[in-house]
Amino acid sequence: MNLTVHCKKFEELNLSELYKILQIRNQVFYVEQHCDDLDLDDKDQLSYHLCLCDENMLCAYARLLPQGLSYKEMSIGRVAVAEDYRGKNIGKKLMSLAIENCYKYFGKGPIKISGQLYLKRFYEFFGFKKISDIYFEAGIEHIKMMKEDYTYEAV
Repeated sequence: MNLTVHCKKFEELNLSELYKILQIRNQVFYVEQHCDDLDLDDKDQLSYHLCLCDENMLCAYARLLPQGLSYKEMSIGRVAVAEDYRGKNIGKKLMSLAIENCYKYFGKGPIKISGQLYLKRFYEFFGFKKISDIYFEAGIEHIKMMKEDYTYEAV
């Protein structure tokens, strides 16, 4: 596997890249997880889009949101790994790069996420700590988590 990485503002994405992003988000969140919330929330245009590609295939994606868009802190969302790439540490590489790029584009500061409860240990690996009770988002158990130590695990 020969992964390439790019992180672009919305207006830097070409139509093919945007289509692949929407495709992976649709597959993971709506087909697999049966989410019932709208994906298109007018935050994409103000975010960075982190893509990990294997050849021409988008295998992992995360949206990086600046401070003040979802929370007063910067945030990482829409974290998705294509089914064929799960179990290969692509998710860890994606999250490591997401944290690194948040600091690069938004400066060092706390990162707040709304994470699916079953991924709590995964996010804890990167220094996120639970800061809320369990709540339902799109019909799935979530918790809010915060990373305040400004470090990341290069994977």
